[in-house]
Amino acid sequence: MSSSVNTPHSTASTAAAVSPLGSPSRHGNASSLTRRVMAQGRYESVTAIRNGEQLLISLVLPLMALFAVVWSGLMDSAGVRGVDVAVPGVLALAVLSSAFTGQGIATGFDRRYGVLAYLSTTPLGPAGLILGKACAVLAVLLLQVVVIGGIGLVLGWQPVWAGVPWAVLFLILGAASFTALGLLIAGTARPEATLALTNLLWVLLGAVGGAVFPVPAISWFSGIASFLPSAALGDGLRFAFGTGTPDVGALLVLAGWGLLATVCALKWFRWR
Repeated sequence: MSSSVNTPHSTASTAAAVSPLGSPSRHGNASSLTRRVMAQGRYESVTAIRNGEQLLISLVLPLMALFAVVWSGLMDSAGVRGVDVAVPGVLALAVLSSAFTGQGIATGFDRRYGVLAYLSTTPLGPAGLILGKACAVLAVLLLQVVVIGGIGLVLGWQPVWAGVPWAVLFLILGAASFTALGLLIAGTARPEATLALTNLLWVLLGAVGGAVFPVPAISWFSGIASFLPSAALGDGLRFAFGTGTPDVGALLVLAGWGLLATVCALKWFRWR
């Protein structure tokens, strides 16, 4: 006669066979982590797209900046079409909007309302949280690139298509770097401070940090700005779309910021 009562051993075996998301785990730890990260990424993506404030920061404001720069002729000069400089810069601003400001603010208030405290009880971990949010940023960024790039083409943007793969690399590195920076601030500061700091840095990095506008070479600030992640991303995109080749220096600077920010976020991120 079979018994319907579970023994401690069978209960433990059943629990061990269930993944943290509640579905049976048929693969190893690496596969389980991948599924958790992808699930978190899907959740973050849907939340960001449905959130009107996030969509305003991620898409509407960069588009407003694009129209303002192109129609005002701020970047027009001899031999240089302003739109060819503006579109890569606005794409860099879009990365700051979705990866840095948007994710930083959302994570800061998730931390306040206990969402992160709940996540801390799961095997997701800081690395899984960063990867999940990076996946969400890439999903939103795809939408941003399609919309901003499409409108840029309508406005007369003429990119060098051979530089598209390099531009994609810069966009991915930029998304990873600014996501880690946003999480570093959100995981160490109060939500109000995160809100103020990420918005202030968005304005500063976009306006004078080399993201939207190239830093003048004759400026005393140019030597410092060239080591900012915003300038590395903006210059890298402008160089790739303008010449079809990579700006190796900007690529190394951006990769360095991404590595440093990720290490710091993993070390100092607080769930509560």
